[in-house]
Amino acid sequence: MSRRRSSPAALWRDVLRPWRTRRLLEVHLLVLVLLAAAAASALFLSCRQVQRNADALAAREAPAVQGLAATRLAALRADQEVHALVAGNLIGVAGSGETYRSQLSAADQGLSRIADRTDQDLGTVKGLLATYTNSLTLGASLYRDQPLMREQKLEEAHSLLTRDRVGLVPRLDALQRVQLRHAEATAAMGGVQRGVWWLAECALAALASALVSALFVLRDRCGRDWNAYLLAAFALTVLLAVVPLMTVSATEDGLTRAVGELRQITEVSRRSGPEPAAAQRSVTEQSEDVRQDTDDDAWADRVYRGTFAAGLLAVALPALGLGLRLDKDYWRRL
Repeated sequence: MSRRRSSPAALWRDVLRPWRTRRLLEVHLLVLVLLAAAAASALFLSCRQVQRNADALAAREAPAVQGLAATRLAALRADQEVHALVAGNLIGVAGSGETYRSQLSAADQGLSRIADRTDQDLGTVKGLLATYTNSLTLGASLYRDQPLMREQKLEEAHSLLTRDRVGLVPRLDALQRVQLRHAEATAAMGGVQRGVWWLAECALAALASALVSALFVLRDRCGRDWNAYLLAAFALTVLLAVVPLMTVSATEDGLTRAVGELRQITEVSRRSGPEPAAAQRSVTEQSEDVRQDTDDDAWADRVYRGTFAAGLLAVALPALGLGLRLDKDYWRRL
């Protein structure tokens, strides 16, 4: 007898003994519905925020970081190509200026593509790029037969490109630093978001405990060994505590890798040195890795959508399980 009374079931029976069965079931019904609603709401909000972060990084922040790096490298390579033409005395040779022109075009297109993906003001940089393009083009084409004017225009273009703090490259560097911080902030799970996630997990743990308690009451007081609704709710609670957490963890890992690759892209573009062409190839390869890490995952999307439906079921199943029992045994008699 003493051994049975020391068991958890016996201790819980002693705790619940002062309660009448009907009141006990009604309290369990209220607690289960409230816990399920709180857990489902917190879980859905947390999953939805992670999905929004992933979408924002893929659609806005990552392309902006990549675009700024590509623009910087294209501008530097255009300058390098023109000086190579001058050094090789190839100015005016048919087809010799295609590379630097394509690089200038790529730089302009890069800024245009990211205009709607960043909140930063690109007006000054666009103006500098236009002036730089004009000076470089004049030096490489219009004044190709006038060495002094050509040299002056090329020096002017190089100054516009590299002048400390106000040149095109320093301004692009500043934009890159800010944009990278935006990407890091977008990918990171904030304190509030972590708090909501912990709230969801704690509510699910409490819900599972309350479901076990309700099953115990039905067995001990009502002679019912199984309640299909409550058993299904318990299994669903376990799934809600595990599957979305694993999915979110995998998504966060992908976002963390993507941000790390964006840092590398920024560093490569800023340390290109005399080889912007090699840096461009590296940035292209790393950009593909970023795209793969931030690409929409159909399975993860289904999990996020399924969380909402599962949350509704988690509320409905306990309500049906205890509500039907109360209606059959007590409420119809009123």
